Amino acid sequence: EDVPGFCKSATVEEIRRHGYVMTPGRYVGVPPSEEDTEPFEEKMARLVAELRERQAEARRLDEAIWKNLENLGFGGKLPY
Repeated sequence: EDVPGFCKSATVEEIRRHGYVMTPGRYVGVPPSEEDTEPFEEKMARLVAELRERQAEARRLDEAIWKNLENLGFGGKLPY
């Protein structure tokens, strides 16, 4: 079964037309794209909020790691 962007059963004639080049992209194409209906401003606001959440989590994890290192006797000051 042909799956756009993933696999295709090419005929010998198709392969001949492509000069016997077996690069998959010549045959499988690209999968159909999903239409993005989210307005740009809303999407950016959502992504920025998500980034802030992830950065806060990263800071929390950094602090926990450095505290564990301090408890093990390997310093403990955050490098920033």
